[in-house]
Amino acid sequence: MTEFDALGLLREIEDVGRDPRRGGYSRHVFDDAERELRDWFVERARRLGLKVTTDRNGNLWAWWGEPGPDAFVTGSHLDSVPGGGAHDGPLGVVSALAAVERLQASGFVPTRPFAVVVFAEEEGSRFGLACLGSRLLSGAITPARLESLTDASGRRFVDVAREASLPEPGYDAESLARIGLFVELHVEQGKGLIDLDAPVAVGSSILEHGRWRIDVRGQGNHAGTTEIADRRDPMLPAAEAVLATRRAAALRAGSRATIGRIEPVPGGTNVIASRVSAWMDVRADSEQDTRDIVADVQQAVSEAAAAEGCEASVIEESYSGEVRFDPQLRDRIAATLGNVPVLPTGAGHDAGVLAAHVPTAMLFVRNPSGISHAPEEGADDAAIQAGVDALVRTIEDLA
Repeated sequence: MTEFDALGLLREIEDVGRDPRRGGYSRHVFDDAERELRDWFVERARRLGLKVTTDRNGNLWAWWGEPGPDAFVTGSHLDSVPGGGAHDGPLGVVSALAAVERLQASGFVPTRPFAVVVFAEEEGSRFGLACLGSRLLSGAITPARLESLTDASGRRFVDVAREASLPEPGYDAESLARIGLFVELHVEQGKGLIDLDAPVAVGSSILEHGRWRIDVRGQGNHAGTTEIADRRDPMLPAAEAVLATRRAAALRAGSRATIGRIEPVPGGTNVIASRVSAWMDVRADSEQDTRDIVADVQQAVSEAAAAEGCEASVIEESYSGEVRFDPQLRDRIAATLGNVPVLPTGAGHDAGVLAAHVPTAMLFVRNPSGISHAPEEGADDAAIQAGVDALVRTIEDLA
């Protein structure tokens, strides 16, 4: 076991960002925990002799040799969902560092530019937009949308970025042009590899997915003095939204729809809320199914709001169509690894954003619980080592 063994690297960061209330980890872009992980990555990458730079969007690049065009790029992210698992994001980063150390020790030298990247705000847990770093880099966000991004405290992303010495976030044509191909290793966020009894797979595609905010406005009032008949309670239409989301997804095979976040205002136990906001995540095999689910929920919420004397709106916050990873790259990696399984995923990734611009591929590592975005998510030691082996062989073949 070397200094840069993946299991050892994971142990080094296992206490950073622990969430005592939710369990698991809460690491959000530019908060104390995520900054500590950034500093850790920079120190570790420099110890390998890599040159680390930060682009205009807060993405970290660790270059093996001089930066240049047509680069082989690998990596992932270090942020998490609230109360997430230890491996979602960091596994791809530590595996890349471990692979570089292995290759250096063997005498391998890449014949093309090579970088390990850490993308900022992949989960979207602070500013509400998933894959923010890769979306900004690739120009997938309009300046107006960028200006509107705020966190739960009302702080704008552009102001937080400025404080982090990133005065002009946005489309980064120079960084994008350097990527010749991108390979992202990630813990599998499902049971595919359990069912196949395999430690590693290559990704084939990402389902259509999007996020919508549901706002219901009523009349705030006293919970103890307001008669039921006199209430305009926005919580009732919000509750109907939760039920309608499950019903609409269940009608369409292969679809997934979830409301995992609800915020009542003002949020007191003895207060009828004046406003309730809920966030809905929808993923499906087709755009038609996705749009139909949203339409069903919108109708149900509108009817429930009218019955309660409230007003409701459903606003799209993000949407991504189906992503199919580069088939030639996918098949070449699968063959290099001995014809490992090829799997689709319902989870979004930075590789999915970049797929519209450069050849991309994904390596999935077995998750023995099949659980994701929760403290129970993880990867067994043997699968982690198999993932590093797969990444090493991929780099040897393509870099």
